[in-house]
Amino acid sequence: MPLHYETEGEVAVFTIENGAVNPTTPAMHKELHAALTEFLRDGRIRCGILTGAGDRAFCAGDDIKTTRRDTTSEQALADHLWPHGGEGEVPHDFSWSRDVLAIERYKPIIGAVNGWCVGMGLIYLLTLTDIRIAASTARFGFPEIAYGMGGAGGSTRLLRVMPHTAAMWMLLTGEPIDAAEAERAFLVNRVVPPERLMNEARAVAAKICRHPPVAVRVEMEASYRAQDLGRAEAIAFTKHLYRLQRLGIAGGGDALEGGFLYHRETP
Repeated sequence: MPLHYETEGEVAVFTIENGAVNPTTPAMHKELHAALTEFLRDGRIRCGILTGAGDRAFCAGDDIKTTRRDTTSEQALADHLWPHGGEGEVPHDFSWSRDVLAIERYKPIIGAVNGWCVGMGLIYLLTLTDIRIAASTARFGFPEIAYGMGGAGGSTRLLRVMPHTAAMWMLLTGEPIDAAEAERAFLVNRVVPPERLMNEARAVAAKICRHPPVAVRVEMEASYRAQDLGRAEAIAFTKHLYRLQRLGIAGGGDALEGGFLYHRETP
């Protein structure tokens, strides 16, 4: 399977595993959606790690060799409006990636980037991870513009992650950047030797898992939702979440441990 999902105690690991450079396929997008759904549903899992198998690539983006069904303009429109219509067990296009990107997620995922991370691989890194560790051999880029397929900056809101000039350099030149430049531009948090990559990611996951899960959930939701709110609305929303959190603690909730509410989701 092109996407391997496994759990290690309170941490889940998503591994893109599809040949030498781990390109994404229609089946992989569908498998990733299913794995993310399970990850969010399982209250025992507190944090995730997203990585790629091997050392050549985290993910080289959508596989251009994937056979796509012939479509008329009418069929193409139907596929866009009803993306999974009549696909059966095997997806007929890359539309499951839209479902992946639309998932509402307030459980942290750490990106562990080894080798090339380009195209759809970088889109997934930007939208599905909250903290990013890169091997010193990592490379990042959006080459799509050379093929007349712009738009990655808007879909990933790259300018919210990186300084304007750094983001536009990547998007408009199509040239990749190395791990050191990615760290300088705040695309990744830190760079480590390749042999330390997964250990570093697991160490960060362990730090997150030490905190009350409700506090982590509230922090993530408040931070992400506030980006699209005005200042007054953001403050009011954050206060609302904070009060609900404190009310749960005062009321006993499911369990009290060290003065914090611990809530385990049920399937």
